Amino acid sequence: MQPTRLASLILLSGALAFTSHAAFASSAPEASDAKTTAAPVEPKAPHSFDLTAIDKTADPCVDFYQYACGNWRKDNPIPGDQSRWGRFNQLNERNRYLLYVELKQATDHPASPLQRQYGDFFAACMNTDRADQLGIQPIQPLLDRIAKLDDRQQLAALVALLQSRNGSNVFFSFGVEQDQKDSTRQIAAAFQDGLTLPDRDYYIDKSDRMAKIRDQYRDYVISLFKLAGDSDDQAKAEAGHVIDIETTLAQNSMARVDLRDPNKRYHLLPVSGLKSLAPDFDWSVYLSDIQAPSINDLNVGTPDFFKAMNQVITGQSLDAIRSYLRFHVINGAAPWLSSPFEDASFGFFQKTLQGQAEQTARWKRCTAITDRALGEAVGQDWVKQNFPPQDKASMEKLVAALKTALASDIQSLPWMTEETKKQAEAKLDDFRQKIGYPDKWRDYSKLEVTRDNFITDIHNSDAFEFAWQLDHIGRPVDEKEWGMTPPTVNAYYDPSLNDINFPAGILQPPFYDASKDPAVNFGGIGVVIGHEMTHGFDDEGSQYDGQGNVKNWWTPDDRKAFDQRTDCEVTEYGSFEPVSGQKLNGKLTLGENTADNGGLHIAWQALLSTLAQDGKNVHQKIDGYTEAQRFFISFAQVWCENRTDQASRVAARVDPHSPGRFRANGSVQNFDEFGKAFGCHKGQPMMPDNPCRVW
Repeated sequence: MQPTRLASLILLSGALAFTSHAAFASSAPEASDAKTTAAPVEPKAPHSFDLTAIDKTADPCVDFYQYACGNWRKDNPIPGDQSRWGRFNQLNERNRYLLYVELKQATDHPASPLQRQYGDFFAACMNTDRADQLGIQPIQPLLDRIAKLDDRQQLAALVALLQSRNGSNVFFSFGVEQDQKDSTRQIAAAFQDGLTLPDRDYYIDKSDRMAKIRDQYRDYVISLFKLAGDSDDQAKAEAGHVIDIETTLAQNSMARVDLRDPNKRYHLLPVSGLKSLAPDFDWSVYLSDIQAPSINDLNVGTPDFFKAMNQVITGQSLDAIRSYLRFHVINGAAPWLSSPFEDASFGFFQKTLQGQAEQTARWKRCTAITDRALGEAVGQDWVKQNFPPQDKASMEKLVAALKTALASDIQSLPWMTEETKKQAEAKLDDFRQKIGYPDKWRDYSKLEVTRDNFITDIHNSDAFEFAWQLDHIGRPVDEKEWGMTPPTVNAYYDPSLNDINFPAGILQPPFYDASKDPAVNFGGIGVVIGHEMTHGFDDEGSQYDGQGNVKNWWTPDDRKAFDQRTDCEVTEYGSFEPVSGQKLNGKLTLGENTADNGGLHIAWQALLSTLAQDGKNVHQKIDGYTEAQRFFISFAQVWCENRTDQASRVAARVDPHSPGRFRANGSVQNFDEFGKAFGCHKGQPMMPDNPCRVW
């Protein structure tokens, strides 16, 4: 998978589903859904600072997460159609319902050509009777095309077709990115890809648990081939080919931790350099067939991978290569084909890997994939109903307060010299921000949508998105483009743009509530803002300057001091064990942990300044809690959640974010102001003798 540079608050919804289209199967059905009869019920809106969530039998100085979230976790078991249930999920469910209402209206009574377009897309998705009637027919032309592959020289054209029309990143991924050495340029980029399991470790880890998952994966691959018409023996042989090829690709894929290092994933080469890495793949045909613009150079993010890919192309039989391509087409479409394919996909990706008990209602999945395909189309109407202008103005004030607090924090750092502080402040001054939704909406007029063949709609959407990406190559950077849709419950920092981004979807309770006191809002959305700002100065973001270029702006001694402090976090979080026998990877989660800790610090400073301006202080009480206590409780309650053991194990391997318990406890135990607020003493778990501190 091509690594994204966006440092988001949480792992994007669906990113653990591991298939090109199944990734948008998230987790009550609607009247026209042939498989279900109950109509969707509007979820209750979550609220900020939940007194009923607090477990007063717990000692906040021993386990603050249990104190702040204990009753919430007890009262909110994981729904059957989820593998993780938390405050983010609650808000996401409500946003998705509101989006569903909009889509249903557009399906039945479109008021504009744009509404007709996304209404038809949603209607096609919801038509399960049609999907069952068509069976495998929607992807049969692609399977027939693969069956005709009888010469390796034809492979480049076939891969180009599958990537540009089917959204299937077989073998590798190809797209556009900002040149990290010259952020004014948008260049082509090629990265490792082509796997189906969550991570390369799932193929190469020798543990009994991973061996069992590989056996279950083999059974799943066999089941898809049989559904596609193979005999038992054929299906087993084809599954063997798929797993052999994917295992070789996995063995030569760069580890996730290494992909976080800008220098390890940047190798600017002429196109001839790519050809020398994989000479048996016809790159000229590939680039021509995907209709790429003229390309002189590109970033080959993972050169060794392409050498291994070339060995697969030359060393594997054509039968094996056809099996690999065929499986990826079937697997990518499976969640949206007829019921047997849909059930098989759910059974492995959601039930086996994630521990999800029940299939997600069709209306939820169709709402999510419509948001993915036409996000800035449906988002235009969604924000009109759900994001009033005053919310945007309030956010701008909060961002300004957090920016002032971060500047003060930089100045107060005892371990950083004045020379580096000036560079850090210069980068902070260059921060840009985007709040709510784009100033200019994307044009979807060239995206063709049917109302009766959803696989065709998906392929058209994939082709539209692929072409849109390629069209950026060689063009000036558009700083106003967004990487998330307006209803998304998330936020992100983009180091190449040096900007912080807050979609409208997250700017509501439990994160922001205009009726609440400043402590609650600074503990919620304030820490979110601070989190994204701190990403500009975490182990990855700190390697970029204010213009978005990878450039060292540190003195050697300051960088050494910084690394010593982040090493403390690596050790600390690497000791946390979310599920028996599975510890977190402190290096994988380092950037997010640094952002959590830094965000908490600077949001606290912004709260103190805001209260002082109002003639108040953190010792004043509301509902029996001081403003200081309300700040920390509000922060922790954002992370209240329950997860299945299976989901926890997958996340520990692939998610750069720590689980909610450790995001809360890990941050407060590194901040003495928390201990003071709750009367803790040194040596208690939440107030250790030697806390970690970067920002």
